[in-house]
Amino acid sequence: MNISDPLGDMLTRIRNAQMRGMSKTTSPASKLRARVLDVLTDEGYIRGYAEIEKSGHKTLEIELKYYEGQPVISEIKRVSKPGRRVYSSVSDIPLVRNGLGISILSTSQGVMSDNAARAKNVGGEVLCRVF
Repeated sequence: MNISDPLGDMLTRIRNAQMRGMSKTTSPASKLRARVLDVLTDEGYIRGYAEIEKSGHKTLEIELKYYEGQPVISEIKRVSKPGRRVYSSVSDIPLVRNGLGISILSTSQGVMSDNAARAKNVGGEVLCRVF
């Protein structure tokens, strides 16, 4: 089966696993997915992830994070989609929930959170937002 939006698929897997209260979920591995998971780990939204090889294919095993029984991620949404790309300059990077959440951007300097992009004064494609 061909997935038209691999990053959206991973975000949906995370969302579904947290709704079910699962401690871990898996997703096929790619460099972009790994960089997005690095940002989520650095910002404290997931515990971490590991790249494992299962039957000849690399897979990311994502360890989800909960606080007092509730998922840390209450909303994770894809912004820039294959059918409609969304780009933002550094001055127009949107605040998520008045600064309580983050946007994840793909910039010329790599994948980073909105705060890191503002600090480095770079804009880019707004991949998703997390709250």
